[in-house]
Amino acid sequence: MSRYLNLLGLAFRAGKCSLGEDAILRDIRSGKAKLVLLAKDTGEQTKKRITDKCKFYHVPYQIVEEERDTLSHAIGKSQRVAIAILDAGFAKKIKSYFG
Repeated sequence: MSRYLNLLGLAFRAGKCSLGEDAILRDIRSGKAKLVLLAKDTGEQTKKRITDKCKFYHVPYQIVEEERDTLSHAIGKSQRVAIAILDAGFAKKIKSYFG
């Protein structure tokens, strides 16, 4: 299991994540999102909508090697394909795992 997943769980429990496409897009637009993680099995439409919004608003995003089940398990929810990190510290540390 990737090391960033533990940190992701911690960020979620600290209330520093947003879930659900609408909430994530809203947080990208408002500048709250510091990093967006997408599971590799995210649907094409959802992936395009979120990555386009990230590019437009200059929010870094990462398509991770894990599938939605692994990503969801890390935060204790089910069927989550995208997670926005709202805290700069968590975002920076998680980003460091991707090089």
